[in-house]
Amino acid sequence: MASSQYVRATPPPPLRPLITEISGYRLHSAPGVHRGLPSPSLTAIIALDETVDVTFDTGHQLSCTALVGGLHSRPAHIPYGELQHGIQLELTPLGARARLGVPAAELAGTGVELADLLGRASAELTERLRPAGTWSERFALLCTVLHRIADPASLPSPELDRVWRRLIESDGHVPIGELAAAVGWSRQHLTARFRREFGPSPKLLARVLRFQAARRRIVTGARTSLADIAADCGYTDQAHFNRDWREFSGMAPSQWIAEELPFVQGAQHLGDAPWVA
Repeated sequence: MASSQYVRATPPPPLRPLITEISGYRLHSAPGVHRGLPSPSLTAIIALDETVDVTFDTGHQLSCTALVGGLHSRPAHIPYGELQHGIQLELTPLGARARLGVPAAELAGTGVELADLLGRASAELTERLRPAGTWSERFALLCTVLHRIADPASLPSPELDRVWRRLIESDGHVPIGELAAAVGWSRQHLTARFRREFGPSPKLLARVLRFQAARRRIVTGARTSLADIAADCGYTDQAHFNRDWREFSGMAPSQWIAEELPFVQGAQHLGDAPWVA
């Protein structure tokens, strides 16, 4: 990689239930294909040069300047050229309701152009962000628009909110039967209500969370074996770990480490940018 910038912004406390992270990137590299991996966040991308091209596992393709992808359980494929320049937001399901006006389930496994959800505000974001000279200025502009378009939102029930939070906080380690009992629902009722609101079942989300926990361990350079990481992240055995990794990333963990890890770790991290509201 010839040169790169990667800047992460932590949202202010009032926005953290809606947006877990905002990042800005300007990356120079040889052309290739990036794999967008499953996570507990919906992802919005605003391109500051050219367009973003994404192919989802369903075969649905998007090519636009701003898009949002829902929760998914297979990697999305994102081809890129020599320059990648844009801003990415990680939205919680509550953030999807407040910022986009839809439940996360409506976008599960696919994506849409941001303009289809935000109308004129989507074009305004691109028009105002592209000429900005610094990441701090871009984040401040982004914050201004997001505050203006936000609508009050809440999840349909406190039970769903409680189950979602426990899964996130435990990295998917709480048994689904225990979660159902804690909110006074049957396991079947919980699964049906959970899928109606979020898209994936609670069991599938728990698997994604364990996968993400293992990926974080690898990315941060944990000096331990894959077998140890698998055990620490709640996998019953190495075979179970390998099956989930293939399903969620499209390749074996050793192949992902060889092909994707240098890209993930290669960007120069410039520290958390100040958020100006």
